[in-house]
Amino acid sequence: MYIYPVSEVARYLRGSLEADGLLSDLWVSGEASGVTVSQAGHCYFTLKDDVAQVRCVAFQSRQGRYGPGRGPVIVPKNGEAIIVHGKVTFYEAGGVLQCVVDLVQPEGVGRLHLEQQRLMAKLEAEGLFETSRKRALPPYPKRIALVTSPTGAVLHDLTTIIGRRYPCVELLVVPVQVQGDAAPGSIIAALSACNSLDLDLVILARGGGSAEDLAPFNNEYVARAVYACRAPIIAAVGHETDTTIVDYVADLRAPTPSAAAELAVPDRTELLGRLAGARAALNRGIRSTVGEKRSWLNETRSAMARALPDRQRLGQRVDSFRHRLELRLHGILTMADERLASRRARLTTLDPRHVLTRGYAIVQREQDGGVVSHVAEATAGAALAVTVQDGTFGAEVRG
Repeated sequence: MYIYPVSEVARYLRGSLEADGLLSDLWVSGEASGVTVSQAGHCYFTLKDDVAQVRCVAFQSRQGRYGPGRGPVIVPKNGEAIIVHGKVTFYEAGGVLQCVVDLVQPEGVGRLHLEQQRLMAKLEAEGLFETSRKRALPPYPKRIALVTSPTGAVLHDLTTIIGRRYPCVELLVVPVQVQGDAAPGSIIAALSACNSLDLDLVILARGGGSAEDLAPFNNEYVARAVYACRAPIIAAVGHETDTTIVDYVADLRAPTPSAAAELAVPDRTELLGRLAGARAALNRGIRSTVGEKRSWLNETRSAMARALPDRQRLGQRVDSFRHRLELRLHGILTMADERLASRRARLTTLDPRHVLTRGYAIVQREQDGGVVSHVAEATAGAALAVTVQDGTFGAEVRG
């Protein structure tokens, strides 16, 4: 016989309960009693009727916010008739069968509303409502997809307002069913098609209606399709007071389709005014800059003129230098001419040919060309060459 430890039995009970699909998604109604809130913010209470009771706990982490005007999970009052949503599990450490609650509402709230609240709690816990992931709308979109009914007044309002405000944008109409059982699939398919297009923005829109009419926009899979949309998306579903789950998932909620059209594109009149203002400011800036540069240029020109040398004074100095140089050169040349004349006179005096002009002659032996400077050098019969002032003639020595 095998004896089971308590922990093993407890784990088995918990696993069995959590594996039961019915007890994992459970709506239960009854009267709240023994309500307490721990320091950590967890709410503990008992849900009972005339026959039985179930321990319940709503953990603080499950008590999230679902958007503007919606608070945390309601903490019930003792004796209050309520409806809760949650799952049944077995708390091993305490040996207690309990319902872990994620939604508490007063009894009398409609089933559709309760289901919407439960789905919102689920999607919020997954981060689909997280504001940090919401994308800013493009300031000047080029292509916008209008996901709406092709026959309603909504499409007319969107195209008219966008065309008037920003006619240069390209509008792509993606027709869908916005009401009825086929609407969720139609919207999901349209958003999936938008992901394959080069879009700057998507507007998901429909007019007002009852809660049943707006049910497709509270569909979990439609919400996930909105979350998966590649382009920023504006949700404009119903009237201003209507709120659906896609409003919290979309990057921006518009109170009406007309408001979505105004939020999606800039106003061309305002843009033209801003352009005119920018042009005027640019012209003023250019004129101011040109004026400043012109003043700077004039000041620079004046400074450069002041920094330039006195050409007239420098010209006079150059003329003075030239005159002095000419005088110096003239003196040098005169002295050189005088020295040259003196040396020429000396050379002329020493020139043998000059002596010949005074009647002297040069006597040379024809045999060897030697000069005869002594009588002994002139032997009888020797042939001589006698050079005088104007030429040379031959002679012969006799006796």
